[in-house]
Amino acid sequence: MIKFGTKPMDMKMRKLGLFAALLTSLAFVQCDVMEDVTNTVSGGNTNGGGDEKPSLTNEEVIAGLKEALTIGIQKGSDLASKTDGFYKNPKIYIPWPEDAKRLKEWAVDNGMENKVQEIEMNFNRAAEKASEKAFPIFKDAIVNMSIGDGFKILNGTDTAATHYLRKSTWSPLKTEFKPVVQEAIETVKLTQYWEPVASAYNKVAKFSNKEEVTTDLNEYVTNKGMNGLFYMIKQQEKKIRKDPAAQVTDLLKKVFGSLLD
Repeated sequence: MIKFGTKPMDMKMRKLGLFAALLTSLAFVQCDVMEDVTNTVSGGNTNGGGDEKPSLTNEEVIAGLKEALTIGIQKGSDLASKTDGFYKNPKIYIPWPEDAKRLKEWAVDNGMENKVQEIEMNFNRAAEKASEKAFPIFKDAIVNMSIGDGFKILNGTDTAATHYLRKSTWSPLKTEFKPVVQEAIETVKLTQYWEPVASAYNKVAKFSNKEEVTTDLNEYVTNKGMNGLFYMIKQQEKKIRKDPAAQVTDLLKKVFGSLLD
């Protein structure tokens, strides 16, 4: 049998071919790695596959935040406006005014403890009554609220949207809500309970050269009532952020579901 040897030129060409094939393989691997990195950085927003997150625009996030707040005030005001919604909820219960504590102590010392309890109950009854009409007022404030960077609020604390609403709408909201509280105060006859006790105390205070009580009931109940409603909104926002069952619309699922993935 005749054996033929391999020429040096053939060996050189074979090595060059193997080197070229290796370079080609490395190029393909590099492309795959770069594609994976790009998808990771961009949040995997591609058109293929069924497990990728849907992309979100700032406008969608803002709409989702407003929808969450709207649902929050709707549910919150429903709960607060029920009988004992304020009165038997320790988180939003309206106590005796701090600047009228001396009146409370004097009334109790003079056998008017029942009157004191009636007054405290009617602070809360007034807030419950006002909460019945809170939803459209708060909803208008939410709809008209200006939000620049929705992603900043979305990725903030679990009550960031409620905090933003409070900070940006408190004054105009209070202007709209205060007449509703005044009407509620008149409906539950809070002033009729308050004035006889306050007047009796003020007569004694004037005779004793002590400071008289001049608590503005409308201002007091308005502030406490709004604080209570904002607390209820916060609780609903927490639920929507953390509980898929609370994300009751497609928009909420898309916006807040992204936080759970």
